[in-house]
Amino acid sequence: MNKLIGKVAVITGGTSGIGLATAHRLISDGARVVITGRDQRTLDAAVAELGDRARGIRGDVANLNDLDHLFSEIREEYGRVDVLFANAGIAPFSPFEAVTEEHFDSLFQINVRGLFFTVQKALPILSINASVILNASVVAQSGLPNTSVYAATKAAVRSLGRTLAAELSPRGIRVNVVSPGLIETSLWEKVGLSKNEVDAFATQVTEQTPLRRAGKPQEIAATVAFLASDDASYFTGADLVADGGMVQV
Repeated sequence: MNKLIGKVAVITGGTSGIGLATAHRLISDGARVVITGRDQRTLDAAVAELGDRARGIRGDVANLNDLDHLFSEIREEYGRVDVLFANAGIAPFSPFEAVTEEHFDSLFQINVRGLFFTVQKALPILSINASVILNASVVAQSGLPNTSVYAATKAAVRSLGRTLAAELSPRGIRVNVVSPGLIETSLWEKVGLSKNEVDAFATQVTEQTPLRRAGKPQEIAATVAFLASDDASYFTGADLVADGGMVQV
């Protein structure tokens, strides 16, 4: 497709799921891609899978020193960032009455604070007309049980997308949000619910989805690739909801 030839893209949390699928897509569209992850072995395996147009830099978005190191390395090797997909996040669920201070803080630390400072630390090397894409979630709009803190973090991401779109537009930088619905990724193994609870949740969401299925990581990757490209040159501040119609119909 070659819509991103010559572009340098950065994907946080790029070792699995939506992040890895997006790395594959952006590379196929011509970009050079830097992915991040917290585990070196998983990161190395992802880079080996992606090939020689990919580079991995280990880091945790919740650690500002790691973010400084990430963008210092990118500045030295590439000089700029044309596409930034702030994707890294966690999704442990909990009934409202069982939410602990640790649960609350860990979600906001990564999903909001980490994402916020990812964009801020990237700003000095974002190119003119760069595209920034923030990964939110349909749960910010849908009020699903057991997602009170997670949904609140994703609502914060959506709000941040609007504000940054306004604030960075004088530099030609576009900021948009993608909000996936239920997607088939390993993230569902980490939500803190039993298999029966996860299955029941997935069934509930699927029944609420007009397309009657979960989405695939590649479908979200295609949405991100669109926002990254010049095809979306008049998009900023938007939230592209890719949820099979769950909250749209």
